[in-house]
Amino acid sequence: MINNVPMKVSVWDTYVPRKNGRNMHFDILVPSELQDPGTVFDFGREYLATKSFWTGNLTAKECRFCHMETAPLEVEASILEKGYHIIEMENCNSFD
Repeated sequence: MINNVPMKVSVWDTYVPRKNGRNMHFDILVPSELQDPGTVFDFGREYLATKSFWTGNLTAKECRFCHMETAPLEVEASILEKGYHIIEMENCNSFD
């Protein structure tokens, strides 16, 4: 919380194919002021690079703005540290 004001974030709903045929589903959360989709896609690609398995590309087809919300403190801390926060929803780990 900056100056006792909760951070507003934009939530980008993301689906990326995996080699095993499943789709990874995750949300990319960024500060609401960040309006550049290319930057959001770069954050998603950075996250995908941490995976030990093959994933498809991340483009506007796989990642779309969904909604805005108030960030919980742990999400805000993550965004302040690295610029974004990922919420893994489905098929985001090697055992999925």
